[in-house]
This record gives sequence, structure tokens and C-alpha cells, in this order.
Amino acid sequence: MSLYSQKFYRLLYDWYDSNHRVLPWRETTNPYFIWLSEVILQQTRVAQGLEYYHRFVSTFPTVEQLAAAEEDEVLRLWQGLGYYSRARNLHKAARMIASNSQWLTANGQANVFPRTFADLRALPGVGDYTAGAIASFAYNLPYPALDGNVYRVLARLNDCDLPFDTSAGKKYFHQLAEELLDRNHPRQFNSAIMEFGALHCLPASPDCATCPVQAFCKAYAAGTAELLPVRKTRPTLRDRYFSYTIYITPERKTLIHQRTAKDIWQHLYEFPLTEHPSEPEWLNYHPTANSQLSTLNNSQLSTLNSKLAFMHILSHQRLHARFYVVPVNELPTLPDTLAVTWEELDDYALSRLTLKALETFS
Repeated sequence: MSLYSQKFYRLLYDWYDSNHRVLPWRETTNPYFIWLSEVILQQTRVAQGLEYYHRFVSTFPTVEQLAAAEEDEVLRLWQGLGYYSRARNLHKAARMIASNSQWLTANGQANVFPRTFADLRALPGVGDYTAGAIASFAYNLPYPALDGNVYRVLARLNDCDLPFDTSAGKKYFHQLAEELLDRNHPRQFNSAIMEFGALHCLPASPDCATCPVQAFCKAYAAGTAELLPVRKTRPTLRDRYFSYTIYITPERKTLIHQRTAKDIWQHLYEFPLTEHPSEPEWLNYHPTANSQLSTLNNSQLSTLNSKLAFMHILSHQRLHARFYVVPVNELPTLPDTLAVTWEELDDYALSRLTLKALETFS
């Protein structure tokens, strides 16, 4: 270890000791809990993820219990977090761990979580970052953990404008992380540098004037900190146009269907959907409704329907959606739909867009 590195580590660790947040996954070395937190926190803010972490740990305190659950139960617990492939991969990985003989103890219990980077990396949904995070946080193994915060810190420390989300960029930043890693204290180092990026070396208006490692930051010296890191050019978003129909009877029954195609929100539930090939004339689209059966008058129904229009942005898609409330005496017979009461909607894993519509009714 160079004198340069020793001083850098000392400054970083002193900052961490004084500023870090107390979070439950930092207070444990249980690899199952750490894995849960890392999967939940992908594409999710800590404030939101914390609630889901407690929910999963409480419902499935062991990996065996998660493995034994039905997928619908896991998806329902995940509801609202988005990127549902994470939940499906979490469930698949739990079942892999619970059934893999090399990780079983003599009495057949799967309480031996994968302990090597290669075994962790082989789990569904686990990439280099998640494997490195579990390896270092649970087992204190010398692997870097490169999340978005660490990419930003590394880009600024090295004044690097290579896009970090390209193949060449990922390879180069991984090399930088390997070189900077404190191999004697990988758990402490990864925790500190991730937290430093999350709380101090911020994307916009970084607080360079009070930065504890300012002397080591090439971007600060060059005046380029706010320009870094650099991303590759994003693809154009694909526009899709959805019309949903919320049928409702006087007994508060409605129809939902499950998305089964390999598309967004696979296996999640939503109201009956019409997808339009191009932008529709929204005001001209309206299913036949018997409004006399509604507890709402025509004006109230029209006002509610006008509020049920949303734009929902996904990573590569921009969804334009409109929901129409249609009071009916009896539910129509539609293929692949399920009749449920309004109260029973809570028992199903619903898409985030559907939840947005339901929030309008509260």
C-alpha cells in the first residue's frame, strides 16, 4: 500500500465514521439479508427501499422461506418497486440456493449461502456489482462494488470522461476500482466510497469546497467535476398508447387480467387493456357505459375520467395511458379476465401504472 493510498483511506474513513447513515443491512454480515438489500436498492432510493427490505425480511426471514413462496406472493410483496424482473430473479435465485447440494449442510438445510464471487455471480439477477457487494460486505473479500455512486466518484477522482455505461467504460472503471480498493479492509472501503458518492460527491452541485479528498481529485483541479461522469447517448424512447377500462358493478366488482406475454410487467395484473398502434383520439374513445348504475353523476364521472390519464416512463418506453371508469349492471364476459371485488385488488400484484390509477380513487 502506498503512502498516497493510506492517506486517502484515512480521510475517506474519517468522513464515513462521522457522516454515514445507520441502515440495517450495514449492521449485519448475513449474506441473505445483504443480498436482499442489494437487489431491492437497484434502481430504488434508500428511503423507499428500506420499507421493502423490512417487509421481505419479516415475511421471509430465511432464504429457504423465500424459496418456498409462490411467485405471486413475491411479486405482491414487491408491488410498487418496479423492474419486476428483479423480484422474479430473486425468487429463482432463492430456489437455486435452497436446492443446490453444494450449499447444503449435512442435515439438508440450505443455510450455507454461496461464499465465493463465482458462485454469487452465477445466481440469477446477480451481476459483478451485486456479487462484489455481497462478497465484501458479508465475507470481507477483496472485490470492488461499483454502483452509480462509485462510478461518479471514480470518474471525478481520475477526471475520466469515458462513458462508464459502455463495455470499454465498464472495463476501465473496474480497473480503476481494483487499483483503489483497500484490500485489507474491503468491507469498510466499499461502504465508505459508496456512501461518499451518495451523500457528498453528488451528481449535481457537488460540495467540492468541503470535500475531504479534494487533494486527490483530478476533476476538482481541472474544474470538470460537474461534467462527470459521462453516459453514452440514450436510445430514443418508444411511445406506447394504452386504454384501460375499469368496469364496476353496484356490488363493487371489477375485472382484471394477468399479463403473460414476454413484455413489461409480465405476470402482473391490470384492468382490461386496449393497446393502440398509434396515438389515439383519446376523447373519442370511450366504452359503452350505463352511468345510471353508478353512484357518481355524469359530471362527477367525467371529472374522474379526465384525471385518469398518465404518462409513465420506463427505461426504454414512454407509456401514454388513459383509464375509463365504466359502471355496469353486470360484468361483461371478456377472455382471460378475472372477476374480483374492489377490496380484493389488494390480494394481487398490480402493475405500477395500475396502482397510479387506483391512487386517484383514494
